Order: sequence, then C-alpha cells, then structure tokens
Amino acid sequence: MSPPPPPLGRSRRRAAQAFEAALDDAELISARAALAQGRWQAARSLIAQSGDEWDLRGHRVTVLALEPYSAAWTRDWLLAEPESADASVLLALAQVQRSLRGKEKPDRAREACRTAAERAPADPTPWLGLLMLERGTAGAGGAVRIFEEVRRRYADHHHAHHLMVARLAEHRADAGPDPLHEVYDFANWAAEQAPADSPLAILPVIAHAERYRVLAGAGHEPPDPAASGHWVGRRARQVMKAAFDWWLEWEHEGHPRRLVDLNFLAHAKVCEGRGAEAAALFHRIGEHPTPAPWAYPDRDPASAFRAARDSALGTV
Repeated sequence: MSPPPPPLGRSRRRAAQAFEAALDDAELISARAALAQGRWQAARSLIAQSGDEWDLRGHRVTVLALEPYSAAWTRDWLLAEPESADASVLLALAQVQRSLRGKEKPDRAREACRTAAERAPADPTPWLGLLMLERGTAGAGGAVRIFEEVRRRYADHHHAHHLMVARLAEHRADAGPDPLHEVYDFANWAAEQAPADSPLAILPVIAHAERYRVLAGAGHEPPDPAASGHWVGRRARQVMKAAFDWWLEWEHEGHPRRLVDLNFLAHAKVCEGRGAEAAALFHRIGEHPTPAPWAYPDRDPASAFRAARDSALGTV
C-alpha cells in the first residue's frame, strides 16, 4: 500500500536551514514536490525529457530518489507502466537512498540497480547507484569495476568521478599528508582524459578538498581549513590557478551540477586567501551553497558558508 501524502506545509525555519539538493533546477524542484504528494507523472515527464543527457538525468533521478516516499510512489508508477525503464531506474536509486539511511538491505538495493541496468543498458544511472552503495564497503576493487561500467556508458560522468575521488581520498588516512597520494593521480588523469571544455577540469580541486577532509578527520590537519597549509603549497596553488583559469574560460552555465564545482572552487579560494577570486565565485553561487565542502571536516556548513562568503565579499 502506498503511504499517505505528507502535510503540505513545511516550517519556514526547516526550509531556510536545508540545502537544496536540486540546486537551481526549478523543474526538478517542482517534480519532487509533486512526487512527495504521490503524483509521479511530473517525475515521469522530467526523467523522459532528460533523455541521454546523462549528467542531467543522473542529477534529477538522484534528487527525486531522496524523497522519503519515492520508492513507494515509484512502485505505483510501475504498476501503471510495468515495462518502464525510467521507473525502474528511479526505484533503484530510491532503494539505494533507503539503504544509505539504514532502511533497506543493501542487497535489495543492488538487485534493484541491476534490474534497472538490464532494462536501460545504455544508462549509467543504475551503475551510479551501485557506486553510491560502495562507499561503505572495504576495499576499492568493487568500486573501480562499477566506475568502469559508468565510464563505458559515459566517460565524463560528473557525479561518478566525484564519488570515486571521495572514495580514493580515504585510502591510507593514518599515513598523513602525501603529495603523491593516489587521489591526486586519479583526479589529474581524469582531467587530462576529458575534453577541454569538460567540468572534470575542476576534479583536482575536489581531490584536494576530499583529502583535507580525511586528513583533518585523522588529526593530521587543523579543523579549520582556512588555518591549514593544505591549500598554500606550490602544487596546491598550481591546481587552484589552473581550475580558476578553466572556469574563467569555459564557465558552464548549463551544467546541472556546476554549482557543486563552484562551491568547491570558492572554498579552495577562501582557504588559499584569494578573496577577490572567491568573491567572483560567490556571486555565481548566489543562494545555492552545497554542504560539501563547507562541512569539512565536521563544521556546520551553513555557518561556514555564510562566514566565508561575507569575508570574501567584504574584500571587494
């Protein structure tokens, strides 16, 4: 039986404190709200409209899957359209999110992803779901194999690369800082493999932030990233400059996850002490902060974002 729709009203305080996973995708926000009320037709249309724009499709399906009752409503969709590949993909990602919240067995979520992959063989999104499930497992072999399945379908998949960077950054946390760590090699390799206009050019910055998260969590870096020397070495400055120069030349207004990159890049510029460059990025971010990396290593992301933004904007 499908769950009853939740109340229409939400507290303003809760909404103000929440980070918007949909970022600035107004159609996605609308479809998610409809799905929360059991009206899955808007989600159906939105996923269909995304077509084979795999970054867009992955972003939208992932956000729709975050809705607590997404799995239940998607089963209603499958009752109406038993052969729908799109419904199978959304159900799979919803099962993944339930598993990550401890409300579903991982094996059931994996089975749902593999069923979706069979129904939509060209779609990397079910494999993205499997990659999400790998974050909590020991060893990287499974994650690497799944990542290769994603790349085989779409070599420049933005979200999958971010997940791999976060996973690789966690290797050998107790060993301390290492400028030759494998996460840096992976990020540089991915950036070099991608086309010149690909937002994967920002991936070395993501790797730098993720490695800080791990090192700070292990006590090798201070809990305040701006007080860390992690962003001020010669190699780090080269990485940040290359990423910022890429953004100036290729800024992707239409990429569905560009605001993720902008937040990481603004965070890096704040930590590097480049206030004017950070301010330019904050103007582009507007009211769309993301929890990562402002939460690193264990900070309140909303407060950290506001403080960094106010400080940067005060420098210009």
